Amino acid sequence: MLEAAQAKGWQVGVIEDGGLVWSSQLGVHAQVIWLNVNRANKAWYSVQSQSTEALHRLGAIVMRKDPPFNAEFVAATWLLEQAEREGARVFNSPRAIRDHNEKFTIAQFPQFVVPTLVSRQAGPLRGFLEQYPDAIVKPLDGMGGSSIFRLRQGDQNIGVILETLTQHGQRTAMIQRYIPEITEGDKRILLIDGEPVPYALARLPKAGEHRGNLAAGGTGRAQPLSEHDWHIARTLGPALAQRGLLLVGLDVIGNSLTEVNVTSPTCFREIQDQTGCMVSELFVDAVQKRTEQPRVQQPLAG
Repeated sequence: MLEAAQAKGWQVGVIEDGGLVWSSQLGVHAQVIWLNVNRANKAWYSVQSQSTEALHRLGAIVMRKDPPFNAEFVAATWLLEQAEREGARVFNSPRAIRDHNEKFTIAQFPQFVVPTLVSRQAGPLRGFLEQYPDAIVKPLDGMGGSSIFRLRQGDQNIGVILETLTQHGQRTAMIQRYIPEITEGDKRILLIDGEPVPYALARLPKAGEHRGNLAAGGTGRAQPLSEHDWHIARTLGPALAQRGLLLVGLDVIGNSLTEVNVTSPTCFREIQDQTGCMVSELFVDAVQKRTEQPRVQQPLAG
């Protein structure tokens, strides 16, 4: 993203985690570290300068905070939403990020979902496993394949896994029927302003692993979207874009939707390198198109 934006002549910079500040005098502002990006060098960027900037004076802010979705993540969305009120352009919409849990948003599109249950109680989770003896269980706030377990009926570790995952009934978890098509890859389908990128990245689990996530050791294979992939993407794309989600990463295993990633969807680089489809340029073009629309400064309550 930085590279594509810089190639368009944009000045690019980063705001580090925790760097957002609001004051009644200045509004939402932050220390911006301005960069020069050059991937030909081992040190792929260099710091050019630093400055304190009011967010509404910047051309665009791209929110790329990885989960876990905790209280500080929510606080960042509050600050960015206030910046929007002051006239800033933020992608994805902070409210939309807050409203779309990456695991649970699939509940809004049940026609594409395998049997699934969400609870923090051991009873319903165990009952689901009795009905579907091979299942995947995971927290609602993780990323990169962390804390995802495959459970089989009769496994002696079921109790301790559910206790650990739900923190003895204090943390909500999701359990889904196992999808055997994971061997063909966990497909990442990218939506940019509601439009599907024509290639997905199938993330293939390494030997002996049930997770395809690249962070969990999976390998990525770019491939054209299947007919059903197009159907899922074209069904979700317009609705999600209308809600303020400029960039979305759908996770699809076989023909089933498993996640709707809105915080920091990845796989641009792998798709670009393998297919020549310049996803980052498509994204930057979409940001530019949005920034050319009139700024809207919301009235403050008096």
